[in-house]
Amino acid sequence: MEETTEDTDRRKNVDIVIRNHIAWSMGAGLIPVPIADFFAVGAIQLDMIRQMCKLYEVKFSETDGRAIVSALTGSGLARLGTSAIKLIPGVGSVIGGVSMSVLSGASTYAVGELFKNHFETGGTILDFDASRLKKMYNEKFEKGKKVAFEMKEQHEKKATETPPAASAPADSSKDDKIKKMQDLAQLREKGLLTEEEFNQLKKELIDN
Repeated sequence: MEETTEDTDRRKNVDIVIRNHIAWSMGAGLIPVPIADFFAVGAIQLDMIRQMCKLYEVKFSETDGRAIVSALTGSGLARLGTSAIKLIPGVGSVIGGVSMSVLSGASTYAVGELFKNHFETGGTILDFDASRLKKMYNEKFEKGKKVAFEMKEQHEKKATETPPAASAPADSSKDDKIKKMQDLAQLREKGLLTEEEFNQLKKELIDN
């Protein structure tokens, strides 16, 4: 069947949704609290599925969505080793954070691509067979690591190319904290962080 302009526009919007959620997942992967990052990424992936269902005019089920994400990504035990590195004072938080950031982005890419392919072929969230698609998820996950790493490099390159302001040392640090605080507030508003998690992360941000 010939593709319509509406189909093309929808696919572009779906790709934007996936890419945005990859970026948010990578940010959640840098949350300096072990275990909390895993739950935040899962919530972001669920929100991605919700938005994709809306674009494809497919009925969304939060219960089924959570079950699918859990079945595809596992209980998180495989990734807790990376997350637990953050418990090591100093360098551990940096190494673990960067690793978790890329892995979180890769996982979100894989979930997004699987749902896009499924919805494109007329599937719904109710007939999504996670166990059958587990192998494909792993393949997409490997590709997703490259995508996430490239996004990370692009972000770092853009940051280094930005000319510093006259009062860069003090102002940039202050602006960075404000931006992170706003990001945390948005995660709380979206229901991705509880009030307790938000207050804990805000306190750590202020203390640092």
